[in-house]
Amino acid sequence: MNKKLLIIGYVWPEPKSSAAGSRMMQLISVFKNQNYEITFASPSATSEKAFDLNSIGVEQVSIELNNASFDAFIQALQPDVVLFDRFMMEEQFGWRVAEVCPNALRILDTEDLHFLRKGRHQAFKDNKPFTDAYLFNEVAKREIASIYRCDLTLIISEAEMQILQNRFKVDASLLCYVPFMLDAVSTEAIQSLPKFEERNHFITIGNFLHAPNYNSVLYLKETIWPLIKKQLPKAEIHIYGAYASQKVTQLHNKKEGFIVKGFAEDANLVMQQSKVCLAAIQFGAGLKGKLVEAMQNGTPCVSTTVGAEGMYGELAVNGFVADDPQEFADHTVSLYQDAILWNEKQENGFQILNKRFNKTEIQKEFITTVAALMDDLTFHRQNNFMGQMLQHHTLQSTKFMSKWIEEKNK
Repeated sequence: MNKKLLIIGYVWPEPKSSAAGSRMMQLISVFKNQNYEITFASPSATSEKAFDLNSIGVEQVSIELNNASFDAFIQALQPDVVLFDRFMMEEQFGWRVAEVCPNALRILDTEDLHFLRKGRHQAFKDNKPFTDAYLFNEVAKREIASIYRCDLTLIISEAEMQILQNRFKVDASLLCYVPFMLDAVSTEAIQSLPKFEERNHFITIGNFLHAPNYNSVLYLKETIWPLIKKQLPKAEIHIYGAYASQKVTQLHNKKEGFIVKGFAEDANLVMQQSKVCLAAIQFGAGLKGKLVEAMQNGTPCVSTTVGAEGMYGELAVNGFVADDPQEFADHTVSLYQDAILWNEKQENGFQILNKRFNKTEIQKEFITTVAALMDDLTFHRQNNFMGQMLQHHTLQSTKFMSKWIEEKNK
């Protein structure tokens, strides 16, 4: 009999709109390959950009927050594994899962560390260095508690693994490094990509509901792009991304070569047409999907330290990493004009994808970890006393708040 997986999604996956959506589809693929029966449930409203999960044999179910109907739903389903998409879903539904299906393996997918992103954003707004005062914030208390309450937490970046283990002393047995899981780039695929002389313009791409993406476009517009235009007067940068609001579209200025294109139906196509990708990210966390898309499509990239975090390891970068605006602009111009340099950086990108994000290797290690936990879950939980303690005390406040809201809504 096939095992059952329940995914409780913060939103319905939109792989064409965000890196988070792509990652969720990768996780679904891992479990499908292990013949799991998968149900994806979410309290979120659906959108026209959401992927049709039914088309790949995944059941879609709408669920309600603060409602005992979820208890009946999961009681009938009896999943072997429950995957929470971000810590907010574990806060809402984790206690119900623990009560109704205590033997189900509970996995948290952080997507990225929300408290890290929030802390960096606040430090940026305060125009101060990012210190522990910003790292140990209120969201950190919630997110770390959620990690302890789960049996396993998926971490997308090596940098975030180090933060959790070194700064917060989270035991390695509770964490699993699962970055983007990507197909190897073949020689044939590389040869089919447009060459240096066949490409034009700069590109940046990202979901505008994500604050770091809007900020990076604003930073490009106000600070970096004028420095590039001084050296390349005829250059254009094309801005792509889902959910472009008025504050995004008003940045469009054809005279300045700053072209806001909006949603890209085919991100690979527009990336392949572009010569250089710019990711001027000033705060954030996790791995940046735009950098992966750039490497997959042979487009060298200039990014910041935050943007490049966790991406390259010890390997040579597929472009340049620079935090100083003038240095960023100079590297951008060099890549745009120098075909030999451009080809060298493009090759670096293919090496990074094949060595650091090899789908086969990462999936194998992940599935092995999950299987081992399911075989000895009782022992694993006994060694996570902090998690037991949080289930016993702290979580109860969430539980009874939820019950109170439920009664109030009747």
